[in-house]
Amino acid sequence: MGVLLGLGAGLFYSFSSGDTGNNFERDDRIMYKWQPFPVPKKIDFAGERTPLERQEVVEYFDRELQNNYYRHGSFIYTLKLSGRVFPVIEKILKEEGIPDDFKYLCVAESNLQNLVSPAGAEGYWQFLKATATQYGLEVTDEVDERYHLEKSTRAACRYLKAAYGKAGSWTAAAAGYNCGTAGYSSRAAYQGSDNYYDLILPEETNRYIFRILTFKHLMGNAEEVGFVIPKGEMFRPYKTKKVTVTESIPDLAAFARAQGSSYKLVKMLNPWLKDKKLTVKPGKSYVIEVQTI
Repeated sequence: MGVLLGLGAGLFYSFSSGDTGNNFERDDRIMYKWQPFPVPKKIDFAGERTPLERQEVVEYFDRELQNNYYRHGSFIYTLKLSGRVFPVIEKILKEEGIPDDFKYLCVAESNLQNLVSPAGAEGYWQFLKATATQYGLEVTDEVDERYHLEKSTRAACRYLKAAYGKAGSWTAAAAGYNCGTAGYSSRAAYQGSDNYYDLILPEETNRYIFRILTFKHLMGNAEEVGFVIPKGEMFRPYKTKKVTVTESIPDLAAFARAQGSSYKLVKMLNPWLKDKKLTVKPGKSYVIEVQTI
């Protein structure tokens, strides 16, 4: 591609004495020439064509490609994480009848990490608390299933199925995931179109589908676009055993030691455990992943 990857931009200048910052002599000893990453000729989202014959569509896509392609360190880390996270998401998407491309929505939301947004959305799929509980996730002081990859992915699938049922388009369902299905529907009704590419939406949503498409293109063609990660360097799932808990655990650190593990590992492998204890109500059970030391 004529692009150097994994290197910091090196533009070196020597300023003359009394220089105000406007006049300088360029030093060409180290000079990297950065080129715009090319927009692909065609791409689709969940089998729905992206109208790249339209100038404004190309420019929106171009913006996201440039912004994300040149974030080498963070992009490589996300690629490595995908080795551990994508197999879990892909399996659930297939079981739930959701197109595989929605795994890239999770990348757009959280870079495959358990993050907290300024608006209070949390976890891999960035659920607000009210939405999380609406779609079947437990959110308490002790348990927050927004941080449970499998359960939060199932909840995201339920949301997306409902959104698709209302909008009739996977692209619109994805956009609605960002701005809310009600918000998307009201804007579509006012503007007389339910086609995402014809609508004025909140700026974040205007960019949202193009961010998803960017991750689909870059991650789906990583080696072809210059990101070469040896197979052995991709992050792999941890080898764990699953412990079904039917009684309250008053001290998770003591529980971890009894399992031959550590408090750190138990919390790392089960980020949905938010306290130092776990209260189990009658008839309720939890599955905790444990790795022995």
